[in-house]
Amino acid sequence: MKIAVASDHAGYHYKEQVKAHLAELGYAVRDFGTHSTESVDYPLFIRPAAEAIAHGECDLGIVFGGSGNGEAIVANKVCGVRCAVVWNEASARYAREHNDANMLSFGERLVTLDMAKRAIETWLEAEFEGGRHARRVDQIAAVEEAWCDQ
Repeated sequence: MKIAVASDHAGYHYKEQVKAHLAELGYAVRDFGTHSTESVDYPLFIRPAAEAIAHGECDLGIVFGGSGNGEAIVANKVCGVRCAVVWNEASARYAREHNDANMLSFGERLVTLDMAKRAIETWLEAEFEGGRHARRVDQIAAVEEAWCDQ
């Protein structure tokens, strides 16, 4: 499984540490940047990571920022991406089980590194439940279909 990672300057430290953690767990990781704590515009890094998921170049993605909100907003503009802002293991598990989230977003200023790692592991181990949740994910896909080809 290949996981895309990306961040802005405010999420750089977590990206680097999570990237190493994922490699230790046996995952292939593709880093879309940024590559320092120098101030950058996050859409320039988050969009290519999200597009890699939408195009099937990566299976899942994890992005980091100060709050994680802007990064999730950018990722969710890419058709086929369902990026959830998460803050603990439960929110990560539900993102997978109920929303079939293929990306996660974290705020380095809001979540401890240890919690982010535990949430990521929980998300990677969880499975989409389907059932009533599949109907809702299908409805999300219908919204995308209506808008993405315009």
